[in-house]
Amino acid sequence: MYLLPAIDILDGRAVRLARGDYDAVTVYHDDPATQAQLFEEDGASWIHVVDLNGAKSGNPDNIEVVRRILARTKLKVEVGGGVRSLEVADRLLDAGATRVILGTALVRDPDFAQAAMEKFGPDALVAGIDAKAGEAAVAGWTEGSGVAAADLARRMAGLGYEHIVYTDIARDGMQTGVENSAYARMAAAFGNPVIVSGGIATAADIAALAPIADAVEGVIAGRAIYEGTLSVADGVAACQGTYRVSDQLEAEERPLTLEDLEA
Repeated sequence: MYLLPAIDILDGRAVRLARGDYDAVTVYHDDPATQAQLFEEDGASWIHVVDLNGAKSGNPDNIEVVRRILARTKLKVEVGGGVRSLEVADRLLDAGATRVILGTALVRDPDFAQAAMEKFGPDALVAGIDAKAGEAAVAGWTEGSGVAAADLARRMAGLGYEHIVYTDIARDGMQTGVENSAYARMAAAFGNPVIVSGGIATAADIAALAPIADAVEGVIAGRAIYEGTLSVADGVAACQGTYRVSDQLEAEERPLTLEDLEA
C-alpha cells in the first residue's frame, strides 16, 4: 500500500468538503502547489488531486493550479474532476500527471470510458467510484446515478481498467474510520486491489486495513493530515506495515515533560 495525501481544489484553494457538501467547506491552504511541496517534504511520493469546480461543472476549471503542482514537485500525481473528454485527459497527462481519474463520465458516457482506455491504457487511468449507500454518485457527488457501485466496478474491469479509487461519501472528511468489508467487496467485484478513500483519521486506521491488505492498493487521507491527527510520515509507515499502533498509544498516554512544553 502507499499513501496519497489529498488536495481538493475549489476556487483555486486547497479545501475539504464534509460528506461532499459544497456548502460545508474548510479551506486549508490558499496555494495548493505549496501544500503539495509540504507533503513531498514530509515523505509522500504520491498525491491525490481533485478539481472540485471541475467535478461539478464538467470543465477543468483549475487546470493551471494542477500544472503548478506538477511543475513544483516530483510527486506522482493522480488527478480528476471534470475529466470528460480525451482532450482534457491529454492535457493533464502532457502536463505530467501520472494518472487521470474518470468519474461522472464512467456512468454518463461509457463510450468515452472505453475510448480513453484504448487511447491511454490502464497505467494512465483511474476509475473514480464514489458511493452513497452502495449507489455510484456523479456530478461532484451531487446526484445519484441509479447504478450500483459494484456493478460499475465490474463494468470498468471489463473495459480493462486496473485502478479504482472508491470513496465512501458518508465517511469522507468525517474521520470515522474505514469499513473494511466495503472495500473487500469492491475489490472482489473489480478483480483488483482498490484505493481507499474516506474516513481515515489516524495511522491506526490505516494499520487496521492489514486484514484486507490484498484488496488495497493505496490509501487517501486529507482532513486527518490537515488537522494533525495523522502525519504523512506515520501514514507512509502504516501503509508500509512498519507503523506500530502501540507507539501512538504510548505517546498519547505519556505525561508531558518540560521538554514537551518547551518544544
